[in-house]
Amino acid sequence: MTIFTPYQLNKTITLANRIIMAPLTRCFADNDLVPTQLIAEYYARRAKVGLIVSEATIIDPLGQGYPNTPGIYTNKQIEGWKKVTQAVHEKGGKIFCQLWHCGRVAHSCYTQKQPVSASVTSWHGKVPRTENLEYEMAKELSIKKVKKLVKKYAKAAKNAIEAGFDGVEIHGANGYLIDQFLRQDTNKRQDKFGGNKKRRSRFALKIVKAVSQAIGADKTAIRLSPQAYVHLEYTKGDEKTYQHLLKKLNKLNIAYVHLGAFSDHYTFDYLDKGKASEFIRKYYKGNFISCGGYNINTANEAIDGSKADLIAIGRPLIANPDYMEKIKNNQDLVEYDMLMLSKLI
Repeated sequence: MTIFTPYQLNKTITLANRIIMAPLTRCFADNDLVPTQLIAEYYARRAKVGLIVSEATIIDPLGQGYPNTPGIYTNKQIEGWKKVTQAVHEKGGKIFCQLWHCGRVAHSCYTQKQPVSASVTSWHGKVPRTENLEYEMAKELSIKKVKKLVKKYAKAAKNAIEAGFDGVEIHGANGYLIDQFLRQDTNKRQDKFGGNKKRRSRFALKIVKAVSQAIGADKTAIRLSPQAYVHLEYTKGDEKTYQHLLKKLNKLNIAYVHLGAFSDHYTFDYLDKGKASEFIRKYYKGNFISCGGYNINTANEAIDGSKADLIAIGRPLIANPDYMEKIKNNQDLVEYDMLMLSKLI
């Protein structure tokens, strides 16, 4: 099977196979948001995939929206991650750190401050993994603070390399801060960071460029979800922003673009009447990781059909730390169950 063959991302990074461990939020960091020894062991058990993308990792204290999610902005956190990357490397694996800021879906119960976003907006409903907390109104980031956040992403990327990561994946998907700048529903600005597709894309592109400059474009990647309306609503024309963004990313020679999707089985009228993976593949010409409900056979078919270069697997890797051995030997997989989220196996 092609999916088991090595893949050269670029001149500096070659993966042992084309299976990627998708970023999976687990909420098992300690109270200082430092990864623990249990987390190191958890990732090490999955090191035979071509590349692990870590759980989403906060770049700034204001970015926290879930309990006990790890950070990458303090020395303690860097030291904690060193244990993780060392454990993965000792098993022959590679691991990227996913850089994250929740934006308006952060909450003051974690940050003690009002959340921030592209504009003064709020999401509705309950905050996950809390009793009855509601989302709060976010305040608009000033241009000065937007620029400071770009620098914080770059600093977090440097911290990740110091911690031993092989690279970073910028979390630009699923309604979090970068996605909030990309969408008309959440970006009401009329300055240099909003008002048209070019300006709405500027924050994401500035982050990609700053991170690339800090650690190298070969170690820089981004996750995007042009189809997903998690934590926000669709507005006609959003897809044009994504077209513009993807075309600009073509020129930056980054490691890859990664689709953020729970399922890639659906088609969308606003994405050229196709799947999200097809939309990204159409406009982005570099390395592409597809994601969303693949099994080993459909993953291999997608690669053989040039629909993706690599495939990310999520929940099956939570349930099966020995996933690679099982699929190579045609063994049955343990079925994922939500109760598995309460422990690391």
